[in-house]
Amino acid sequence: MTEHVYSVQLYTLRDGIKTDLPGTLERVAAMGFENVELWRFEQYRDEYRHALAETGLRPLSAHAGLVGDDADASAVVRAAAEFGIGTLVEPRIGAERWTTRGDIEAAAADLNAVARRARDEGVTIGYHNHDHAVRQDFDGRTGLEVFAEALDDDVVLELDTFWAEVGGASAVQLISRLGTRVQFLHVKDGPYTTTLTEQQPVGQGAMPVTDILRGAPEAVRIVELDDYAGDPFEAVRQSLRHLLETDR
Repeated sequence: MTEHVYSVQLYTLRDGIKTDLPGTLERVAAMGFENVELWRFEQYRDEYRHALAETGLRPLSAHAGLVGDDADASAVVRAAAEFGIGTLVEPRIGAERWTTRGDIEAAAADLNAVARRARDEGVTIGYHNHDHAVRQDFDGRTGLEVFAEALDDDVVLELDTFWAEVGGASAVQLISRLGTRVQFLHVKDGPYTTTLTEQQPVGQGAMPVTDILRGAPEAVRIVELDDYAGDPFEAVRQSLRHLLETDR
């Protein structure tokens, strides 16, 4: 039986990170997490370094801007390597670059260029989708699939299953078509809406969570809420509990 790996995107707990980063990571570890996906690790470099050492949490992955005029990909990759971050994920390429096949392939080429530099540092590069990556049809395929076909073989995908579904694609079918390229799942729940505060702990919304998890048994399961009307720590705790009880 596959031993699943769980993590949490610390953007979910960003208010806690801003005010009490060590305490936030202590609470995450106390919930039972062994891994985290770092948010703004360059900004909070020293604080993260100390808190990770104190808690034993492993930074399996991190989000950072890698593509775009403001990105300093080389510096970010070097910092990730120093942290021991295995996979560095571009969290968003703007919707304007997903309208034509040529635009999508050009965006993939930009990410490939970063990946080639990252190889020498031992860092894998990945991409995290939003709904605009799947809304448009390209001969029966989503933009994300066109994007994936243009990526170098060692660039991975972090499928945000919620945004895939909200964008009109079946996350289960996407996982099947994209195959082992999907190394990470953002597992989140809620109604089919773009209103972020309506998101819910995993297992309490409308997403086909069980089928999604079954479709990608080897992928790292990352709990995330973009926003939440209640206590985000409690939402993360409930999400992990649901995953541990049902993800078999």
